[in-house]
Amino acid sequence: MKNLILILAIAMGLGTYTTLAQQDPHYTFYRYSMNLINPAYAGSYEGAELTLGLRSQWAGVEGAPESQSALFSMPVGSNVGLGVSILNDQTFIENQTWVGVDFSYRVKLNEDYTLYLGLKASGNSYSANTTGLVTYGVGQDGTLMEFNNRFTPNVGVGAYLRHNNYFVSLSAPKLLTPDRLEESDGNAYLSKDRRHLYLMGGYDFKLGKNLNLQASSLLRYVDASPLSLDITSIFDFGQRFKFGASYRFDEALSGMFMFDVSSGFHIGYAYEAALESSINDIDKNSHELFMRLTM
Repeated sequence: MKNLILILAIAMGLGTYTTLAQQDPHYTFYRYSMNLINPAYAGSYEGAELTLGLRSQWAGVEGAPESQSALFSMPVGSNVGLGVSILNDQTFIENQTWVGVDFSYRVKLNEDYTLYLGLKASGNSYSANTTGLVTYGVGQDGTLMEFNNRFTPNVGVGAYLRHNNYFVSLSAPKLLTPDRLEESDGNAYLSKDRRHLYLMGGYDFKLGKNLNLQASSLLRYVDASPLSLDITSIFDFGQRFKFGASYRFDEALSGMFMFDVSSGFHIGYAYEAALESSINDIDKNSHELFMRLTM
């Protein structure tokens, strides 16, 4: 029975990440990990930022999706920002490590608005253990017999408009579409990465002397996939403790909290519950850890 559940989970995992074309992982703390999807964010903070993230899905299932991220950015001079984005993503038989270098340029529009324009140059090391498909009961196309690990370059662009109370972000972090595996009708075959387009916005409402509401949303468009929409509300109690909730339309509901351990050091945790799943005998929820250091 456990083997059957594992096989179903793997088939579903490949389907979720490929057939629906949602190939890049979701992050509940997307507002605090903007470097990952928008190079224009690099250097927009007054000082240097280091952000670490860990996301684990389907706890207890061997080979279930996991991702780790490390982001760093800092301003250089008055108008230039630089950053580095690293993402390691494992999904059953797939493993990839993506490294991006971010460059942004600051344009002061007026007293209230600042526009940042960004470029991301990246490379992705992608591997897939195609022999493991047989173990998991997934067939494979003949073209995968000589599938080799590969490293592919890429490029992305982004824009980030900031006001004292709100922001708008538009980006496409990977414009090129290198080869990767996909699954359809129980068989794996060679296909292409899908372009991801992200539109994000946020507004901070002042509710009291020591209480703010940080509202944000993220709209994600992927070729040949339904739109994905996250809506998030976080209550900030005097910049020491935050808690909130996030809703991904028709997919998941999340709860989160963050602590400001000390000046410039923040940690957070999010628990995401899937709204529905075709597999009822496994933990279909996700855990996410977050750490941010500002200097």
